[in-house]
Amino acid sequence: MSKPEESETFDPVDLFPEATEMDLRPGVDKCDKNSNCETVCPVAEVNEDFPGPKFQGPEQWRLTRKGDLEFDESVDKCLNCMRCDTACTNGVPLGQMHNVARANYVDNQMNHASREFLRNKMLANYGTLGKLGSMMPRISNAVFGLGATRWLNEKLLGFPSERSFPDFATQTFRGWWSDRGGDATSAERAREAREARGEDGEDKKVAFFHGCYANYHQTEVAKSMVRLYESLGYEIAVPEQSCCGTPMFANGMLEDARGVAEGNVDTFGSLVEDGYDLIATCTSCSMALRKEYPELFDIDGIEDVASHMFDAVEYLRVNEDLEAELEAADVDFPAMTYHAPCHGEVMGVEGIITELFADVDGVELDDTGDVCCGLAGTYGWKEEKYDDSMEIGAEMFEAFEEAPGEVALTECPMCSAQIEHGTGYEVKHPMQLLETALVES
Repeated sequence: MSKPEESETFDPVDLFPEATEMDLRPGVDKCDKNSNCETVCPVAEVNEDFPGPKFQGPEQWRLTRKGDLEFDESVDKCLNCMRCDTACTNGVPLGQMHNVARANYVDNQMNHASREFLRNKMLANYGTLGKLGSMMPRISNAVFGLGATRWLNEKLLGFPSERSFPDFATQTFRGWWSDRGGDATSAERAREAREARGEDGEDKKVAFFHGCYANYHQTEVAKSMVRLYESLGYEIAVPEQSCCGTPMFANGMLEDARGVAEGNVDTFGSLVEDGYDLIATCTSCSMALRKEYPELFDIDGIEDVASHMFDAVEYLRVNEDLEAELEAADVDFPAMTYHAPCHGEVMGVEGIITELFADVDGVELDDTGDVCCGLAGTYGWKEEKYDDSMEIGAEMFEAFEEAPGEVALTECPMCSAQIEHGTGYEVKHPMQLLETALVES
C-alpha cells in the first residue's frame, strides 16, 4: 500500500534519545520570533490575557531552564488545536512544547485536590466514562439530559450547563462488530467484493482505530466506514484498543497518555508487521498516533505505527479512484457545507473532501474556510472556557448561517458537536455520504 508523503503530512520531531529527558533546545533555537504562530492562534484572538503560542513554547522553555521560574498558568488556556505548528515557517515544534509545558504545569503546580483537576482528570480519561455510560445507555441519556444534572455538574465539577451531554448509542460499535461476526465476517465480505470487482489477487486489509466517540456515540460513522471499505474489497481488523490519548495531551496528563500509547503501539504495531495499514475516522485520533506519539514518546515500534496511520478518507483517496467511483454513482446529495478540523489541517488532509467532490455532478459544497470550531475536544467542556469557546466558534457559526447548505460535513466528532450546538445544523461524516453513494443498499 502507498504511504503518505512525509512532506505533505507529518514530520516527527527527533526525540534526542541519548538525553535523560526530552531535549527541546534544538527546536527552541529555531524560533526567530517572527510571530506567524500568533496570527493563527484562536485563543489569542479572543482572550487578551493569553500570551500566545510563542510564549507558551520557546519562551516558557527558555525561562524555566533558569530553575527559579515556574511555568505560567496561562498554558492551561491553550486548546491544543496545533494551528501554530502549521503556521511556523521554521519548523519549531510548538505543539510538542505546549504539551510538555502543560504537563509540567499540571504535575508540579496545579492543585490536585481542586475541582478543576478532578474535572480535567475525568475529561482526560473519557474512555472510562464512556465505558460506564454505555453499560446502561438509555438510563445514562435520561440522567445526563436532565437540566438538574447539568446544573449540578456545573456547580460541583465545572461543566458548562449550556452544553448537552452527547447521547450514548444503544449499542456500542464494538458490540455491533462482535454481533456481526467480527474480523472473520469482514474478511469474507471483502473477499466476495474483491471477486466481484476482479481484484481477488490483491492484498487489501486495514486495522481500524475507532476511538472513544465512534464506539460510544457516533457509531453510525464507524458502521458506514466498515460497509464502504468492505464494498471496496478491504478486510478490516478491529483489535482491542485504548483511547488515543488526545484528551490527556490537552489536559497535561502525559503519564496517562504514555500508558495508552504503549498499549496502542503494541497492538497496532503487531498488525503493521502483519501487513495492515491503519485508519481512523476521527482526525484527532489519527493525528495522535501519527504525530503526537512520535513527538512525545520513545516507544519501540512507534515510527512504524505513525507512518502507517491514515485518515479514513485520505487512505481511500491514496489507494482508490474515488472520483471514478463517484462519477458512476446515481445519488442526489443534499447541499452541503464543509468544515475542516484543525487537526486535519495539521496532517495536511484538509483539502481532500472539497477536492473529492469538486467535479461530481450535482454536488453543491461550500466551505467554512480556515477557522477553528472552538470546542477543541475537552476545552469547550470547561465552564470557565465556555465563553471563549463560543467566541472562537463565532466565525464558523456565521459561515454556516450564510451558506446555502442543508447539511454540515466534517470528520471530527468534536467539531460536529460544536456545529450542532452553535447552529442546529444536521451534521454528517464524509464516510456516511460515501457509503450512501457507493454501497448498494
